[in-house]
Amino acid sequence: MPVTTDVESGPFSATLRASTLPAHERANHSVYMNALLGGELSLEGYTRLAIQYYFIYQAIEQAADKLAKDPVAGKFVFEELRRLPSLERDLEHLVGPDWRETVRPLASTERYARRVAEASHWSGGFVAHHYTRYLGDIAGGQIIRRLLERKYGVTEAGSLFYHFDQLGSAPRFRDNYREQLNAAPWSEDERARLIEEAIVAFECNIAVFDELASELDAYRAA
Repeated sequence: MPVTTDVESGPFSATLRASTLPAHERANHSVYMNALLGGELSLEGYTRLAIQYYFIYQAIEQAADKLAKDPVAGKFVFEELRRLPSLERDLEHLVGPDWRETVRPLASTERYARRVAEASHWSGGFVAHHYTRYLGDIAGGQIIRRLLERKYGVTEAGSLFYHFDQLGSAPRFRDNYREQLNAAPWSEDERARLIEEAIVAFECNIAVFDELASELDAYRAA
């Protein structure tokens, strides 16, 4: 998908956000997310999403480990952002102690994880996927955290994925992240390429949500 936004006008972080906004909005208003945020699903319906996140974040954080010493990508590797330990505790609570032997990724999730691995051969590709997921979790993900607390009574294990207490001030962290985006030494062409990959990342999320939506009848709240 070609990017037509002028990547030289204004801070790069603002250009990235504006360029990905249509895909972001489609993800936020997908059939699955509308059902989840509308309180239409059982806790098992949310658990299906948490399982997919485990495989997605496994791919992202494996890439982060490989790129931690990269002079550009390494600036976006924050230990306090790591989500896998929280997801593991969540799934033990939501699925059971044998969750590792029972959970499986959807086909769309497998494709998403492969795309993360392929894109992360370049710092901008890694950052595109990192940005798309983590900044959304820190901000919009808190809506899901409140839903889990209010509707299902899940306040600790089961919703730890959305707990970012180690960040301190979330707005300050997001500002710092945007400053890193603005300061990264990507060329104009590389910035355009990063935007394209971020749009791909949103499309990968939408594909997962669409596949989850095909299962909705099995997870409607009673």
